[in-house]
Amino acid sequence: MKLKLALLFLLSTGMSIANAQMIAPDQVKVKGGELTIQPITHATLVLKYQKKNIYVDPTGGAEAFKGLAAPEVILITDIHGDHFDLKTIEAIESKAVIFVVPQSVADLLPATIDKKRIVVLNNGDKSNQAGIAITAVPMYNLPDAANAKNHPKGRGNGYLLTIGGKVVYISGDNADTPEMRALKNVDIAFVCMNLPYTMDVNSASQGVLAFKPKVVYPYHYRGQDVNLFKSLVGTGDKNIEVRLRNWYPDAK
Repeated sequence: MKLKLALLFLLSTGMSIANAQMIAPDQVKVKGGELTIQPITHATLVLKYQKKNIYVDPTGGAEAFKGLAAPEVILITDIHGDHFDLKTIEAIESKAVIFVVPQSVADLLPATIDKKRIVVLNNGDKSNQAGIAITAVPMYNLPDAANAKNHPKGRGNGYLLTIGGKVVYISGDNADTPEMRALKNVDIAFVCMNLPYTMDVNSASQGVLAFKPKVVYPYHYRGQDVNLFKSLVGTGDKNIEVRLRNWYPDAK
């Protein structure tokens, strides 16, 4: 009996430690209930609304999503491994999951996935999945930048999601592009900053100050100074709330 109790204690402790590694979610009041924002890691997050889950750029295997409900929609921005991970997709997908992806990603999805479950969006295209309006927006490196070849215009998508009357922007691997600067009425934004692949903190802050989301989460920021980003945005516009979350909980 004592051995069984000890094993149960160790198992429960291990589960607590594993669950503790997940970043605490945020809840935002929207029409029809709450939007739960669950950061996972780097460019990966989960959005939950009315018991429906959108997994954005899922990576990290099934373990990264322990305790979370299965997705109704998997949203993928680009072909690179920190956004598109087949092993994770195979671990978490079900026969009911809808994939919303650019053509470049659709071309890489396994043939075992029914094509009826794959929604291909090009820049500017729109769809409605799980009651959420989705618009694909341009996501690319600027043509004259040193990293221009990493993310050519038209290959990947950023996304605008309308959830319970709130507009959520997901930048993906973007630069401080004219299209991002021209965004209007964004309530919540996830904006990358990760040299040499995307943009630096200064460019990201200037882009955010141009389109003025109500709330912005810096994400996809490995190695960058997000406190500097918060300071730059706060100095430029005190009405923009910058929410810093630890998207790298396992980093030493």
